[in-house]
Amino acid sequence: MAMMGGMETEGIPRLPPVAGYAEGDRIFFVHMEASDAGIAGTLTEMMGSPVPVVPALADAPDSMLANVYAFENGIQPEGPRGPLNYQPDVFDRPVGSYGYTPLRRIMLVTWKNDARARVLTSAADVEAARSAGDIEVRDSGIVVNMPFLTWPGGER
Repeated sequence: MAMMGGMETEGIPRLPPVAGYAEGDRIFFVHMEASDAGIAGTLTEMMGSPVPVVPALADAPDSMLANVYAFENGIQPEGPRGPLNYQPDVFDRPVGSYGYTPLRRIMLVTWKNDARARVLTSAADVEAARSAGDIEVRDSGIVVNMPFLTWPGGER
């Protein structure tokens, strides 16, 4: 029998961790809820674990939101991929940084030229690629609750 904090843990659901990047490091996080039914379905299928739809997340004020960059094309690496089947997501403002929040506005990233596509591992990399004209970034209008399990220099 597995115990944690004096409580039996057998039969308690476990959330599957998802790989991503923040500040150049690989991190792990979970998908808790999404504001959009379509993305909730995509995330549920991707992880094999239900992601409930909470439309009110889309009404969260900007002060409660950080960004997650999801790639619509580009590199399809061996191993973990993002929800759109390309490189893993990139997060700004990880745990320990000013303005950390688990509520993430999905920013869709599109490479303008597949030959220039590369794996980006930080929000600074995303901004540099945008400034160089290599990518376009657009706000999807979708918010997902994505708390970190690990982050640069720490973990739960």
